[in-house]
Amino acid sequence: MAVVTMKSLLESGVHFGHQVKRWDPRMKKYIFAERNGIHIIDLQKTIASIKDSYEAVRKIVASGKSVLFVGTKKQAQQAIAKEAERCGMYYVNNRWLGGMLTNFSTIKKSLQRLKKIEKMEVDGTFDNLTKKEVSNLQKEKAKLEKNLGGIKDMKELPGVIFIIDTHKEQIAVAEARRMGIPVVAVVDTNCNPEGITYPIPGNDDAIRAISLFTSIIANAVVEANNEEGLKIIETLGDEDDVVTDASTKKDDEEIVDYSNYTPTEEDTKKDDVEDDDDDEIDESKIK
Repeated sequence: MAVVTMKSLLESGVHFGHQVKRWDPRMKKYIFAERNGIHIIDLQKTIASIKDSYEAVRKIVASGKSVLFVGTKKQAQQAIAKEAERCGMYYVNNRWLGGMLTNFSTIKKSLQRLKKIEKMEVDGTFDNLTKKEVSNLQKEKAKLEKNLGGIKDMKELPGVIFIIDTHKEQIAVAEARRMGIPVVAVVDTNCNPEGITYPIPGNDDAIRAISLFTSIIANAVVEANNEEGLKIIETLGDEDDVVTDASTKKDDEEIVDYSNYTPTEEDTKKDDVEDDDDDEIDESKIK
């Protein structure tokens, strides 16, 4: 049984959102408070969303369908590839090519080309080519591998897509919606959660938070046939610098007070390390 603790969420900085000035008002219901110009995400909402997302992915995989992990921002690339490979699923962590879902027949031709070049490398074909021809083929292979290596063995559209940062991956979200593919996604306070099948409110910039979310979804794949589901431990030990008020506890729900959590300098700079996240979606890229 997979286990997620409130402590791990706090230590990973899952509750830190973006600067208040960058928020999307549609995220209001997921925001607990504001501290030093930074929005604090309500981890009770995050936990509930994790449970729903985990169970959805588990059932989809149990039915025989696959999961496509998507995260092309630098902070997400390593975790996306690592966790997707760990659970035997597919991933895109370099660049989302327009039409990856909506024009999958063309993408499959590129995958066939990649496999053909790989075969040429090992069957002796390269031995009968000039150095320039071999060099050109190797460059072509490297480019295809960089963009499509994570879906090289994907023969059909996935049953669900897991996305880190829907603000950056707007084209992937739009294509999934057009194809009727459910989307599980981490949505930060600058994202629009509407239209996301299973939104998970949380920090989509911190590497530890990204790794935690991605590992949870990978565990759902690994545990697909385990109906016990996900165990959430919401209580905190005395060693944690988080105050809980037992007098406000209702129906055995752990109420977390984030008042002692002040964003660090690193957290307040998270908006400075983003690339072109503010670009609007280009509909022409959806084929």
